This record gives sequence, C-alpha cells and structure tokens, in this order.
Amino acid sequence: MDALLLIIGFICVIVGVFGSFLPVLPGPSISWIGLLLLYITDTIPINYWTLGITLVITIAITVLDYVIPAKGTRKFGGSSYGVWGTNIGLLIGLLFIPIPFGFVVGAFAGAFVGEMIYNSQDKKRALKAATGSFLGFLASAFMKFMVCMLFLGTFLYVAWDYRKSFF
Repeated sequence: MDALLLIIGFICVIVGVFGSFLPVLPGPSISWIGLLLLYITDTIPINYWTLGITLVITIAITVLDYVIPAKGTRKFGGSSYGVWGTNIGLLIGLLFIPIPFGFVVGAFAGAFVGEMIYNSQDKKRALKAATGSFLGFLASAFMKFMVCMLFLGTFLYVAWDYRKSFF
C-alpha cells in the first residue's frame, strides 16, 4: 500500500508542476496532495510542520494566483476580458501551437482579442492591456512553478531518505 501511495503521490506532484502553467489544473494544490500522500504512508513519519507550512504556502499561492493577473491587467488599463482572453488563448495555444511557444503566443493573443472584444475602437489601449494581462499571467505562472518545484524537491528528498523502507 505504501508503494502505491508513493507512486500516486509522485504522479500528483508531477501533474502539479504541469498544472502551474495550465489554468485548468490547480498546480500547487495537486502538488500538496502528493506531499500529503507521501506523509500518510506507514513508512514515513508524519511531519505536521512540513504539511502545515506547505499548506499555508499553497493557500497563499492560490489566492495570489487570482490577484496577480488581475492587478497586472488593471495596472495596464485592462478589463476582465483580457484576463479571460489570456486563459482561453493559453489553452488554444497549447493545443495548436508547438510547445514551448504555444502558451506564450496563445496567452498574449488571447489577452489582445479579449481586450478588442471589450473595446474594439482603441487598439493601442488593447495592446497595452494585453501586455499587462500577459505579464500578470507570466508572473503568476512563474510563482506557481517555483512552488511546485519546491514541493517536488521536498517529495524527492523525503522519499529518498526513506527509500530502503519502501522496497
């Protein structure tokens, strides 16, 4: 049972890393679940401090994930259409444009199209707002990616320390 929890936990942490760029998946939350699965095995003694601190980080990152793109968009004079356009463009870009450029081009183009839908008269303002929305998305994604990589490192470190007990 411990080996199964270890494997599922590892899969959760890896999916969380990918989820840090995909708006559909809550990356840090999935990664934290992977850590939780690691610590509820019989092999590894539960560490409430590690789980508590990582949970607080996960909650903070989740809240900031909604605040940062909105602040970036507002700072550059954008609307919620730009934020939604960024997310939709990101998904479309991932599906139709080769990685790693898909999410970059898609997110920016989506933000621009979203702002043009909001106000089709002012292309300069739409471009500025799309830039703000895109920069907010990049800052948020980078922050989530770093946290997920920290969780992955924690997972691997703890699992490596107890590797002889698992197998």
